[in-house]
Amino acid sequence: MRSRSARFWVQRQLAASILLQSHTLSDRNMASLPIPPPACLLKPYAVPYRYMLGPGPSNVPPRILAAGAQSMLGHMHAETLEIMSHITSGIQYAFQTQNEVTLAVSGPGHAAMECALFNSLEPGESVLIAVNGIWGERAAEIAERIGAKVNTIVQAAGGYFTNQEIEQALVKYKPVLLFLCHGESSTGVLHPLDGIGDLCHKHNCLFLVDSVAALGGTPVYMDKQGIDILYTGSQKVLNAPPGTAPISFSERACQKAFNRKSKPVSYFLDLSWLANYWGCDGKAMRIYHHTGPVTGFFTLREALCILAETGLENSWKRHKEVAEYFHKGLEDMGLKLFVSEKKARLPTVTTIVSPPGYDWKEITAYIMKNHHIEISGGLGPSVGMVLRVGLMGCNSSKPNVDMVLAALADALKHCHKSRV
Repeated sequence: MRSRSARFWVQRQLAASILLQSHTLSDRNMASLPIPPPACLLKPYAVPYRYMLGPGPSNVPPRILAAGAQSMLGHMHAETLEIMSHITSGIQYAFQTQNEVTLAVSGPGHAAMECALFNSLEPGESVLIAVNGIWGERAAEIAERIGAKVNTIVQAAGGYFTNQEIEQALVKYKPVLLFLCHGESSTGVLHPLDGIGDLCHKHNCLFLVDSVAALGGTPVYMDKQGIDILYTGSQKVLNAPPGTAPISFSERACQKAFNRKSKPVSYFLDLSWLANYWGCDGKAMRIYHHTGPVTGFFTLREALCILAETGLENSWKRHKEVAEYFHKGLEDMGLKLFVSEKKARLPTVTTIVSPPGYDWKEITAYIMKNHHIEISGGLGPSVGMVLRVGLMGCNSSKPNVDMVLAALADALKHCHKSRV
């Protein structure tokens, strides 16, 4: 035992000596480098805690954070593929769909938007974009970059389209695809979906829905409502970190995507490759396409677990009740909601008319500095018009509402108000 201990001690001393020599040599080498190590990276960085009550990302619960801290796996390991299968099942539940081609794009909601448009549109094809906020504007720009023939119907910020207006445009433009944003986070509008899928199919058109800010917080039934392509983001109601974007394609959409005349403009977002990587193309062999965000898969799976345990209907109910509680509190304070029609208010992201006489930037900065709460101003067509408050997933609670209302009252008391 004594000789073994002595041997261990000698080995430790030898290792320490080698390490010291290595550091000395490294220091000499670094001294000759024209670019030294950045001083900011030679000390730790303490990330502050904030209440993420803007339009996203949301706070991540400890359970989901812990899931992301698990040991790394290879992106093609059997356990990773099993986790991906669980994610597919969770997305099918969240979307209320039986679509086989259901997966999570490696990237934020924008990546899912591009995946949807890149795979369903070809150059020269007619597409109809319903624009009532920034996400319709973004979809139109992406479709234009593809070389599609972009047609738009436009509503002012805070508005939405009737089914009659949509059908008139379908008849006029004869598109192969209609894009519609379910939860327009820039304006706070919840767009009705019932009947639109049937209209699209009547006119031989695919129905694409962006539900990034709405999914999990308000009802959506992909199959029942005739939605052909549906996507969301991980960082909103699901409360996972940004970086994975659930998406699903109907059989009708897959027929269009898999029988193209030209390849999609993006190799990374090519659905034929993604469907194979996710094991939903019916092929026995999965071929390497890209290195998926493995820890992102861990967190997305855990987020979907929480949604499944909570129950969709319970989640929808809670978001609705908390939003109504918040809206009443705002009105009791004398503040005005931007979306006047109650049924058109998005329960996950509330838009408040910017208080007259105040600078919205000063209000949001004051609340961040003094209350450690993030709320934001407008985006796209609503810039300068609104304040936006997000109550999504674990953040959708009455105590959080009370906290935001108190912070707003404090800001209005202390921020500069000009005469109007």
